[in-house]
Amino acid sequence: MTIHLLNCFTCNARLGDLKTGMACLLVETDQGLVLVDTGLGLEDYANPSGFTQFFRVITEMPFDPNEAAANRIKKLGYQPEDVKHILLTHMHFDHISGLPDFPHAKVHVHKCEYESFTDGKILHWDEYAYIPRYIAHQPEFILYDRIDSRWYDFDAIRLPFSPEMYYIPLFGHSRGHCGLAIKTSTGWFFHAADAGAVYNDETPKWLIKMVLGPHDARLRAFMKSHPEVLVSNSHMYPEFFEQHRAIV
Repeated sequence: MTIHLLNCFTCNARLGDLKTGMACLLVETDQGLVLVDTGLGLEDYANPSGFTQFFRVITEMPFDPNEAAANRIKKLGYQPEDVKHILLTHMHFDHISGLPDFPHAKVHVHKCEYESFTDGKILHWDEYAYIPRYIAHQPEFILYDRIDSRWYDFDAIRLPFSPEMYYIPLFGHSRGHCGLAIKTSTGWFFHAADAGAVYNDETPKWLIKMVLGPHDARLRAFMKSHPEVLVSNSHMYPEFFEQHRAIV
């Protein structure tokens, strides 16, 4: 089992030195390749959505289609059709834009997140990041909402894959946002997605809470208590991708 850590969306701050890449995971499982989030898809490079265009204005991004998950996967020797399942932490544009590049993959997501995406209601400003066209190809969705496990002191939902994997509900950044815990040969990898910014000590705590939700402090405390667990967020500094290209 190997987890490949892919940067599928470089997005840097226009002010200051904050540089980030979008962490997408390609996991080798007993049911074939599983992709966790997609970054920007090929369609967005050819015909950017309005929200993508907005981010091109407020941030600095290379806007390089070589960063699309479909192309990143090819560089590893795979083809897009080898991806059998996609696990979404949530359904904001930068996490699902690449879904059309994997039209035959089953898409897994928390039921609250799927309903938030499809109910047509805007309850918070960041729900403008829900772009309906990314699911226009009508993928098969598999929805989860029943807590059936505990992972450390977190509520968890066991996923039907080997290695052992759990959705960790961390609602707040979106209505159904989840992290993902994956069993590795040496312990655990906890991808907390957009529930916090645990490596960012420059952005004020109040701003992190406003944008990413209420879990950052809890995630930092967890890291301190469990240094044996590798923790990541969705938007990581460039060196992280060099340090953790493959996790076994």
